Order: sequence, then structure tokens, then C-alpha cells
Amino acid sequence: MQVFDRQRIRHNRSRARAGHDFLHAHAIESLSERLLDINRRFDRAVLIGADAFNHHEKIGQLWRMGWDGGDIAGDEEFFPFAPASLDLIVSVMSLHKVNDVPGALLQMRRALKPDGLFLAAFAGGETLCELRESLMQAEIARRGGTSPRVFPFMHKPDAGALMQRAQFALPVVDSERIIATYGNPLKLMHELRGMGEGNAIVARDRQSPGKALFTTACDYYQTHFNEPDGTVRATFEIIYMTGWSPHESQQQPLARGSGKISLADALGSVEQSAGERP
Repeated sequence: MQVFDRQRIRHNRSRARAGHDFLHAHAIESLSERLLDINRRFDRAVLIGADAFNHHEKIGQLWRMGWDGGDIAGDEEFFPFAPASLDLIVSVMSLHKVNDVPGALLQMRRALKPDGLFLAAFAGGETLCELRESLMQAEIARRGGTSPRVFPFMHKPDAGALMQRAQFALPVVDSERIIATYGNPLKLMHELRGMGEGNAIVARDRQSPGKALFTTACDYYQTHFNEPDGTVRATFEIIYMTGWSPHESQQQPLARGSGKISLADALGSVEQSAGERP
């Protein structure tokens, strides 16, 4: 299913401007810190969606992959690396715009050498919940219906399930919420355009909605999501993924039924029978 217009995403990214990348910068810093906590070096690494990590102490040779060139022109949906050729893949604020996320994760896991590491940060389900509600209510009031204007972001439980589906070992998924404030909703929309995060949904309304719709949306936004100082808030959720390519040296779960200590003993409680099974 084609949810996102990938050509439109390229166009939006080409319009991104410096000074509007605080969310990307935060994600890069967080991923860099996570990499520092891992006690090993990665000789061959690929970075997707950013220019950072160029001199990271844990990385040897690094290639930047992007649609606009970089070291390698490529796409997560058609990952251009041979199986078992990389030690590390880092994806920065990119997966939330991929149509086939399961397929992309599987391709990247296959491109990792055994015991290779995958790190990712992307926008999660709570992102722009205020803007989504405001635009929806404005369209209902003005048109009697709605059209998709904000990305259908992934939620954290779904991310964990996709990691398991792609057969990553030791998968970990966590998230954080960032609350930003703006003078008004139009400044938020201006920043989103500067980030290169404009509407690229295939089913989006291609006709101009007119000023009236955005005026109604801004009025709703300022009424329901205002702060005491007169600004409005915007929620951004970043979901982080960590997973390893399987290797025999990794910790493995014990076989079912091999436990030697009962749960009751571990909890310091008394085991009670539930009766015979019918």
C-alpha cells in the first residue's frame, strides 16, 4: 500500500532550511549517546537521513545514504547494500515516511553482519496530535468531512512488533515526548515546512483548502492548546529502536520448561492449586 508520495517527500526535503532542524538535532544527539554506551567499535557504518556522526569515536568508515546524493544515493525501501556487509546502520527521522516499514527493516537487518547493530529514531504516534485535531475539527466545520493532512505515525507497541517480525535479536523500543511552544499555529506550520515535513500523503487533498480552513483551525488550536503565556504547544514523540543481527554469542532465552525455580519461590509467595483442568 502506498501511503506516502515518495516524490513529494523528496520535494519537501529539498525545501528544508537550516535553523528548523531542532527535532533532528535532538534525535541525532540521543542516538550518538546511545552509541557511546556500547562497548565496541563499528568498522563499516551507514547513516540514513542526517549528516552527523562523521567523526564519532565508535565508527570507522561511514557512508551517508540519502535521496539527494550524499555518499550513496539510496532508499530504505530498496536498500542498496549486500547481505552481511555492514556493522552498523543508523536511521535518523526517516522511517515514519517509509511505505513498507516491515520490508525496509528486513532489508536492513539482512545487510548487517552477524551481531551488527541497528539504531533508529523516528516520529511516533503522539506527534502533532494538537495540529491533527485542529485541522480535523476545522474541516468538519467547514466541509462536513475530513482529508488526511498529518502523517499516520506509528505507535510504540507496533514498532516492537515490527522489530520482532524483521527478526532482530535483543530488540528494544522506547520513546520520549517533547513539548515545543510557538507564538501561534501558523509558526508551527512554518517550522514543519522548514523541517521538510510537509504533507506527503498520497490521499491528500490536492486542491487549495483556502484561508478560511486554516483560520478556523488556528482558532480551534489557540482555544484548546494554549499556554498561560499566550503561546500554543505542540507535541512531538520520538520512538527509538535498537536491535542486533542474530549471532550465537548473544544471550538466548532458556528452553521452555527448563526452569529450576518456581515463580512462587522467586516472589516469596505460596503456590496455590487452581484445581484440576476440565
